[in-house]
Amino acid sequence: MKILFLAPFGIRPKGTVIARMLPLAVELQKLGHSVTIVAPPYTNPEDSGKIEVLLGVRLVNVVLPACGKALGVLPLTWRMFRMALAEKPDIIHLFKPKGYGGLASMLMLSLQRCGVRMPPLFVDTDDWEGKGGMNDLHTYSSAEKRLFAFQEQWLSRHAAGMTVASRELQRLTVGLGVASERVLYLPNCVEDTPPGDGARVREKLGIGPEVPVVLLYTRFFEFSQEKLHAVLTDIWRQIPAVRFLVVGKGRNNEEELLLNAGQERGFVQALVMGGWLQPDDIASYLAAADLALYPFSDTLANRSKCPAKMTEILRAAIPVVADNVGQLAEYIKTDISGVLCNPDNWDEMVGQAVRLLRNGDAGRLLGAAGRRYLLDAFSWDAYADKLDKLYVSIIHKRKT
Repeated sequence: MKILFLAPFGIRPKGTVIARMLPLAVELQKLGHSVTIVAPPYTNPEDSGKIEVLLGVRLVNVVLPACGKALGVLPLTWRMFRMALAEKPDIIHLFKPKGYGGLASMLMLSLQRCGVRMPPLFVDTDDWEGKGGMNDLHTYSSAEKRLFAFQEQWLSRHAAGMTVASRELQRLTVGLGVASERVLYLPNCVEDTPPGDGARVREKLGIGPEVPVVLLYTRFFEFSQEKLHAVLTDIWRQIPAVRFLVVGKGRNNEEELLLNAGQERGFVQALVMGGWLQPDDIASYLAAADLALYPFSDTLANRSKCPAKMTEILRAAIPVVADNVGQLAEYIKTDISGVLCNPDNWDEMVGQAVRLLRNGDAGRLLGAAGRRYLLDAFSWDAYADKLDKLYVSIIHKRKT
C-alpha cells in the first residue's frame, strides 16, 4: 500500500516526526509499504518546499505561504490537502488531530461525507489537547484552544481508525464513542541501538568515573519545581559527592529557578547543566548517568502523554526512579525495569534514589533489565505489524 503520513509540524526542533513518525514509517516500509511524510515546516521554515529522504523515507516539506501565520492558515491548509491527494495514497494517517494537518483532514472527511471518494483517514494522538490537557499548558489564544479541542473530538469520531500513544488516551478515545476495534494502542517504541559513550561525556564535563551522577532529562513543565528542588536537596545532603546532570530546556526559566534553589540550599556545585542537546549527542549524555529521576505530576495531561524521553533513558540502560503516573507504569515494572513511587510522597523518591546510588551493582542490574524489558515489549517492528493489521482490517470492512 501507499501510505501518507501528515505531520503536525516540521522535523525540527520538536520530536514527534523524528521520535514517532519516522521510525514507524521505516518499519512499515520493511513490511512492503511505501510511506511519504508531508510536513508544514513552520518550525523550520528554512526547509520550506524541500524534499528529503530520511532513513529511506521521503519527507515533503510543504511550501510555506509568505503572508504570515494568521493569513496563512487557509493557504497552508489547502497546500497540505492538495499535496496529500497528489501523492495518490491508499491511506492517509494524520499525526495529532489539530492545526493545519487537522484542518486539511477535516476537509477530506467533509468531502467524503458529501460523496467524494477519498482515501481512508486514520488519526494518531499522542497527548490530550482539550480541557486539562496540552491546551492548558500552551499560550494559545482562546480561539486556538477551542479549535484544537473541537478538532480532537471531531476527527477522532469521524476517522476510519485511531492510534493512541497511551492507555489513558485509549480510554478517553473510546469514551468519545469510538468503537474499541477501531482504536489501536500504539505507544512510543524504540529500535535496538546501543547505549552512547557516557565515559566520553564524563571526561568532557570533568566528572570522574567514581562520581555518582543523577540524570534529569526533562522540559520541567511536567512536575512541581518545588518538589524537584526538595528532592535534589535531600539526595545531595545524603550523598554530598553526587552530581545532577540536567539535560533539556524549560519553558519558563526553570533552569534559572533550579540554579537559584541550588545556591540557596547549598547544592549548586552539584548541578551540571547540559541544556538543549543535538539529537546525536543525547544518547551519550544519558549513558553518563548512574541513575535517572523522572518526577511526573498526576494530571490529565501527564496521564495522557507517552514520554519518549523515558524510552531513551531505559534504552541507555540507566535505572529509573519515577512517579507512578499514566504511561510510566507501562514502561516501568518495579524492581524489573525501574522503581515507581507515589507522586505525592517526595521522600519515597529520595529514598529509592539514595538506595540505588549506594548500591551501584543493584542499579546496574536494574538498568540492564530495564533495557531488555523495553526492547522486548516496545519495539517499533512489532507495533508496525499491529498497525498494518489495523489498516488491512478497516480497509477490508470498508469494501464489504
